[in-house]
Amino acid sequence: MHRHHRTPLAATLAANSISTAGTSLTLIGVPWFVLETTGSAGRAGLVAFCATLPIVLAALIGGPFIDRIGRRRVAVASDTVCGLAIAAIPLLHHVGALEFWMLCALMALNGFAHTPGNTARYVLIPDLAEHAGTTLPRAASLFDAVSRGARMVGAALAGILIAFVGSETVLLLDAATFGLSALLVAVGVRGLSSAEPRKGGAPVSMRTYGTELREGYGHLLGNRLLLAVVVMVMFMNGTDQGWNAVLLPVHAESELGGAKAIGLLTALFGAGGLTGALLYGAVGH
Repeated sequence: MHRHHRTPLAATLAANSISTAGTSLTLIGVPWFVLETTGSAGRAGLVAFCATLPIVLAALIGGPFIDRIGRRRVAVASDTVCGLAIAAIPLLHHVGALEFWMLCALMALNGFAHTPGNTARYVLIPDLAEHAGTTLPRAASLFDAVSRGARMVGAALAGILIAFVGSETVLLLDAATFGLSALLVAVGVRGLSSAEPRKGGAPVSMRTYGTELREGYGHLLGNRLLLAVVVMVMFMNGTDQGWNAVLLPVHAESELGGAKAIGLLTALFGAGGLTGALLYGAVGH
């Protein structure tokens, strides 16, 4: 029976790996694009801030929204919006219409749309694992492993492509990865009940949305271990963003010889994460 239900898990893993590889292209391509076009580390930092703040906001308020709309629809819409936002950057620049505020706005839109899609794919893992006939720890570690591997490959590819074809082409390739991810989820997860909108709840309103949001945060605040993990990850991701989006690109440009160095360093970081995820998959359960 289980062998007939492996397709949704495989499709979700493939979509997440492709989307994550595209995110690696963005992580390297956008800061490098800003440095190439403006020469300003301060502006690169401002673009990173504009991309990161909406991620935080979307993560804080997005849970009930994902349940109401449906995880498959949210994942598809998220990748579609991200692809359009990223593609607009090089296209507007090519025709000479890209203003700095537009770049900030497009990155903010990308950040706000990206988080719900990531969350929607991740929260499907328990049901996908059950349908595939595998354990949750192994499915979760596989999800993380393919993400780490995709981040590693995407980072290395970004460094090489920027050096040979330029950051604008890399951003167009990034947009294409989001489109492919959306297609995989739209087709591969169709028919899975946990991926569809939740039915039978109270009518949608600000009051019911607020109630659901408070329930989620009540659970988080009432679990000290979970709260500690969330705070730790929030702090680590915040410091990582400054390193990846500003410090590393500026240092690579001035001291390390260019974008290929960023790709190599980020790929090595991803390789370490991939190794850890695979080890957890083997012994974590």
